[in-house]
Amino acid sequence: MQETKRHRYRFLKWVAGVIFIVFILLASVAWFLNVKSRPLLTDRIKTLLYKSTDSLYTISFTRVSTNILTGNATLQNVIIKADTNRYKELVRLKRAPNNLYQVSLKKLVVKHFHPIILYREHKLEIEEVLFDKPEVLMTNKQLAFNENRPPRPIKSPYDIISKNLTSFNIQSILFRDASFKYINKNVAKPEVFAIDDLNIGLTDLLVDSTSAEDPTRFYLLKDVVINLKDYVYPTPDKMYKINLNQLDFRASTGRLKVKKFALEPLYDEMKFGRVAGYAKDRFDIQMSDISLNGLDLPLYISKQEVWAKEMAVANGSVSVFNNNELPKREKESKIGKFPHQLLQALGIPILIQKIQLKDINIVYSVFDKQSKQRGRLSFENTSGTISNATNVEKIKAINPVMDANLTTYLMGQGKMDLNFKFDLTANNGAFSYNGILQNFNARVLNQITKPLGMVRINRGNVDKLSFNFKANDLGAKGKLDFTYFDLSVALMKNDPEKDHLVKRGLLSFLANALIIKSENPGPDGKVVSANVSYDRPANTSFFNLIWKSLFVGIKYSIGITEEKQNEMRDHIAKFKAMRESHRLRKLKRLERRHQKEEREQNEKR
Repeated sequence: MQETKRHRYRFLKWVAGVIFIVFILLASVAWFLNVKSRPLLTDRIKTLLYKSTDSLYTISFTRVSTNILTGNATLQNVIIKADTNRYKELVRLKRAPNNLYQVSLKKLVVKHFHPIILYREHKLEIEEVLFDKPEVLMTNKQLAFNENRPPRPIKSPYDIISKNLTSFNIQSILFRDASFKYINKNVAKPEVFAIDDLNIGLTDLLVDSTSAEDPTRFYLLKDVVINLKDYVYPTPDKMYKINLNQLDFRASTGRLKVKKFALEPLYDEMKFGRVAGYAKDRFDIQMSDISLNGLDLPLYISKQEVWAKEMAVANGSVSVFNNNELPKREKESKIGKFPHQLLQALGIPILIQKIQLKDINIVYSVFDKQSKQRGRLSFENTSGTISNATNVEKIKAINPVMDANLTTYLMGQGKMDLNFKFDLTANNGAFSYNGILQNFNARVLNQITKPLGMVRINRGNVDKLSFNFKANDLGAKGKLDFTYFDLSVALMKNDPEKDHLVKRGLLSFLANALIIKSENPGPDGKVVSANVSYDRPANTSFFNLIWKSLFVGIKYSIGITEEKQNEMRDHIAKFKAMRESHRLRKLKRLERRHQKEEREQNEKR
């Protein structure tokens, strides 16, 4: 028994000794390979980048550390930059790219680079390359000879590396918490755009004898994934901030998703105009669930053009407010600022074939200087499609019309079907709009007719409101049919001693008796149509043009025409003259009675 224990002890000592010796040998080999592999890895990295980019880019780093057991390496203080002289030469040779990059970071981590395979088989296989908090500078200059080139290198990188490597593969390249700056040199004054906290993942970068011609790859990659958690950007006028929350993009599907987009004013409604110094439109835009499908990433990278097959926006709101108590900026013209005109003025070419909207609330509000009240017009649960949203000349040459077909609910009640046709090539901003609104209680319009029109609708039911207008920068012309029954209104005025509007009794009586048509069609069964010609003040908005042209048509339909208003003014003038004559006769009677009483008193004395 004792002998057995002794043999076991000797065996364990022998095994432990062998393991220890093997460990020492492996550690020695690892140390040796670590030391020997560093120059080889350093040379391979520098040579590969230089040759695979047609001698355009170089990489420098202060130190490289490797671990042969884990197959990891770390590069310190890395700088990747372009050789400007080589770039000029490539431009002359018509081989230069549209984009130049400069990347700098303190640490670049290479994971599982398999140095033995590199040494024996001349294959550089890396599982992951991590750029931790890099600073990326991208400069774009459109070059004519790159027009319509496919998203792959002009010269196959394999031809460049084949003397040193049989293949080069990185399964994953990660840019974590990257700072990105973009400089657009295609305009007279270069424009700069910057963004932080950007995460980019590049999948399966492969350089071999076939990868350059692989149609499933772009720029030798299988996929690109971009993620942005939060992006806040103040607008140049310091009146808004843009908030972008949770952006995700995958190039293989061309699908981009944004959880939330917001254009947020920095001041409340009444303060906004005072800070601006004049009656300036205040926009408040909140959008959720935004997605773009079929987004062409290679086209954007090479030419900064945004082309997508479809865009969907759901659960959002657009609020526009103006305080017209403030002075107008007479020299400020809003000519050329209709939606389709602003699209043409965008700095980047854009084409979205179809935009789908669902449950968007649109509110137009004005604080009126005369009534001291806020008028509000809302289009709720707006849904529909917008097609051919573009400013690309060759697309407009084929189809120059942007079409919008929408269904909305006026003040949340009356269903309205709308169609807009925007001429994308018209110098005068020409567009047309038509629609049908059916079955709603006219009193819901008091939210805008009282504050802005000084008219209160006491009662009334609408059967149908249909309209068809053509418009441009100067105004709108069209026809409006408004059928209704049991209409009664009251004319209002602002009472300085009270904080609300009060009824103008006599004028309201005369209006209902002499002007307002209580129903359309009338007793004769004929529908009275309104032909509208509205001249647009140059400093008013697109929303104002739509609202005012419809309001003028409604006024005409219910009888408030210029002729009728002049007729009412004549009646009022005659009534005032009669009342003044009556007052004067009464004064004379009182004077005669007083004189008679004085004579009688004198006689009694």
